[in-house]
Amino acid sequence: MIKYNGVNHLAMATGDMDRTIRFWRDLLGMRLVAGLGQPGYRHYFFQISETDLIAFFEWSGVKPVIEKEHGRPVSGPFIFDHVSFGVEEEEDLWSLKDKLEAAGFPVSDVVDHGFIHSIYAHDPNGIPIEFSHSVREVDVRRHPQMRDRAPSPVAAEGAEPRSGVWPLVTEPTEKLRRVVYPGAGSEFFHGKKDS
Repeated sequence: MIKYNGVNHLAMATGDMDRTIRFWRDLLGMRLVAGLGQPGYRHYFFQISETDLIAFFEWSGVKPVIEKEHGRPVSGPFIFDHVSFGVEEEEDLWSLKDKLEAAGFPVSDVVDHGFIHSIYAHDPNGIPIEFSHSVREVDVRRHPQMRDRAPSPVAAEGAEPRSGVWPLVTEPTEKLRRVVYPGAGSEFFHGKKDS
């Protein structure tokens, strides 16, 4: 079975990388660990944790989105509601709340969701963000809990991945046929040119 080690990166977009850096690096304290770019294109990465990053493309013409309340239902084409960042201590929620408010960003009260306590805000791009602290007595990663009163039949099957749902791989890629192609940024780290 594949073992995942976190969110390598979540890619967002901004029209103002400097303001984005000020928010994510200087206000929230996430290190700016990589930056790719050339005229008209930037792709910068901020470290969330030892294994997780959030990245931003800077594209001219990108405007902040209209702020939407986290979790409010919508209809029609839609892809993203919000992203939640875990914090180590409950005190971290209060520190973030104070920092965001001092910087002029509206932020919610601390909300108890049973297994996490959270605050909600938006970044300068209008991206809805949440900060969550796990309730120590309710560890859903170790002890999954389905508290939906009417779960779908697929959800009711349980937490563990089920085999036999998707076709098995019958022709894996042979090692001799595995090729990694240079992409944006490879020339900065490996001296190769994009093809």
